[in-house]
Amino acid sequence: MREGSLEAPVRRPLAWRDPDFTDPAKLDAEMRRVFDICHGCRRCFNLCDSFPRLFDLIDASRTGELDSVDSKDFKPVVDACTLCDMCFLTKCPYVPPHEFDLDFPHLMLRYRAMEAKTKGVPFADRELAKTDRNGKLGTLAAPLANWLTDRGNARGRALLESRAGLHREAELPRYASRSLAARARKEAPAVNREAPAFGKRKAVLYATCFGNYNDPGPGLATRAVLARNGVETEVLHPRCCGMPTLEQGLIEEVAAAAREVAAALLPWIEKGYDVVALVPSCALMLKFEWPLILPEEQAVKRLAEATFDVAEYVVDIARKEGLAPGLRPIEGGMTLHMACHARAQNMGQKAAEMLRLIPGAEVQVIERCSGHGGAWGFKKANFETALKVGRPVARQAREAGKAYVTSECPLAGVHIMQGIERLGGGEKAGPELVRHPIQLLARAYGLDGTAQGGTAP
Repeated sequence: MREGSLEAPVRRPLAWRDPDFTDPAKLDAEMRRVFDICHGCRRCFNLCDSFPRLFDLIDASRTGELDSVDSKDFKPVVDACTLCDMCFLTKCPYVPPHEFDLDFPHLMLRYRAMEAKTKGVPFADRELAKTDRNGKLGTLAAPLANWLTDRGNARGRALLESRAGLHREAELPRYASRSLAARARKEAPAVNREAPAFGKRKAVLYATCFGNYNDPGPGLATRAVLARNGVETEVLHPRCCGMPTLEQGLIEEVAAAAREVAAALLPWIEKGYDVVALVPSCALMLKFEWPLILPEEQAVKRLAEATFDVAEYVVDIARKEGLAPGLRPIEGGMTLHMACHARAQNMGQKAAEMLRLIPGAEVQVIERCSGHGGAWGFKKANFETALKVGRPVARQAREAGKAYVTSECPLAGVHIMQGIERLGGGEKAGPELVRHPIQLLARAYGLDGTAQGGTAP
């Protein structure tokens, strides 16, 4: 039997409609099979908190083996998984096509699907996952919403901690007063007809919930950069990609989101538009997770084939047509955190490649989990663990001595800055957070003033 697979990893379609998928006994048998393999390998011990919890559970058991661990004690292992996919893509030697056929993140998803079916999802978690509804309300009352969620509002944050389980010290996303889609309808940047890509490309920006309601800045920067490079753009947000509900095991709801978004974007794809997703988690959903959930749906397949991550798209233009001139150096250097869900797209370090298109760019890359994991890192039960997991990233970012810290993940960058804050910055001024690398490229083009999102840093 092979120690590890020499072939590229492949993922199986999710059999979520099969009754066996959520059958407690069959799920428990599969978890024991996989956990026993993980126990014998332990290469993932430093990726996230799931694996230390699993290994501590086994090591503290009566026999020191999985056979003496009660299945009811598996839940903390599942709860610590953020579905980052790093174990599957970067560490595990036993993923398909290896005969062990191990997919740890999708096994954790299966457990959550079983829990959602048999016990339901806690009310607060269910409401937090309604990102479109929350976003629409948040933009309508942005000053009030931002006042309530501000870390300096002790009473408001105590209320959110007790009612919604959100840690009072976690930096929560702010809301923009106008959505990206609303701004795009009134603000269309002039397309550069002299750019090499003019007439060859046009793109729909899938706004995403965060890009639409919380921080339009990266979306505006993307439009400005693409316009400078001759690319006509439209901005659409049919609905959330479903990542928050995927994390809760509500796969049927994710499938409904996939069908709706694919139906809305397919006419644009048929007119020759590329699709650019503004957040890595959402790009991952469109490109990889949706086709595994609905492998028989042609619209979903076509959308996956037409979708690009932001940095991936800019680098593709640079390679094939060449970028428009006008990029100027950015002083002080940049520390770039590679988001886990960008790495999970298996496309290489596209954000780093993009930033290195800036003349004389000094880019230090950090390829390690920030510890945040979406809504997981905001919660009272997880916030301190999230900071602990992300401490090596915060330390590297602080010690790099660069002028800017940026991450493709809009939540990771803020979390890293909180980690730096916890470490203490001494007398030296800390780095400036730029929420997405595309905003640094816009700055290098002199487009920074046209690409502001209107939210506080």
